[in-house]
Amino acid sequence: MLLLTLGTAAGGGVPQWNCACPGCSGARTHPSRRRSHDSIAVLGPDPSSWFLVNAGPDVADHLEAHTRLRPGPGEGRTPVVRVLLTDAELDHTIGLLRLREARHVEIHATAPVRQALRERLALDTVLAPYTTLTWHDLPATDQSPSVVAGIEVSAVHLSSKRPRYAADAPAQGAWVVAARLHDPSHGTTALYAPALAEWSEGFGKAVAGSDCVFVDGTFWDDEEPRRMGISTRTSTDMGHLPIHGSEGTAGRLASMSARCLYTHFNNTNPLVDPSAPEHGTLAGLGLEVAQDGMVIEL
Repeated sequence: MLLLTLGTAAGGGVPQWNCACPGCSGARTHPSRRRSHDSIAVLGPDPSSWFLVNAGPDVADHLEAHTRLRPGPGEGRTPVVRVLLTDAELDHTIGLLRLREARHVEIHATAPVRQALRERLALDTVLAPYTTLTWHDLPATDQSPSVVAGIEVSAVHLSSKRPRYAADAPAQGAWVVAARLHDPSHGTTALYAPALAEWSEGFGKAVAGSDCVFVDGTFWDDEEPRRMGISTRTSTDMGHLPIHGSEGTAGRLASMSARCLYTHFNNTNPLVDPSAPEHGTLAGLGLEVAQDGMVIEL
């Protein structure tokens, strides 16, 4: 199984168009610091077959940037694009509109996410004149997994946090999940969790049973959103466990045997500056900061 880290930023990217914080200003001055919206591509045993986990507004650029994801020799167009969704947030789903040139788009999502996209955002109606959508259920880990491009996929329930456009929807069900990706041909497993509101027993078990884990790195510490003036709520209140501090995930991840990488960085996170001392803190714990364009083979 090959994992292509397409993007590593939270909603808005780095830099965010309307922001002049140190992270955004630094990315404008140093283009190498730019980060696109978080997403990964997964390649299974058949190198010509792949799928995406999340599709943000940068999805077309992501696909064009990697030769493995472009149409193959003799193909007039990419025949099908497969997408797994970890939630219904706009920064993880709005790219589905940019995939309208595909002949066929297959979407794997949990029931609440599927319902929100079909009823609240009317994706079926909007995209019907352009392409064919096929919806598939993303099963929980205690059910038989789906097989996508030779990879067994399932969902680890994380929270019932709804996107703002569906704030009045029932606050129950698997609105936010981690994508569990298992390669039966090599016996390896990856876990992708860009939005983590709490460290549940189920999530801890999933991390312990994985070889590689991508974890929510939106904010460095709990007070970052308030300190930077972007919110009156803490990181935890916003549905993102911070990296550092008493509620942080770094201490838990450091004890795991899996290769652990942070992703989904907000533009205010000091980790978007490669010279920030926080990088050394994570390195000392054996943890990594994911970068756009990384390739990981499992």
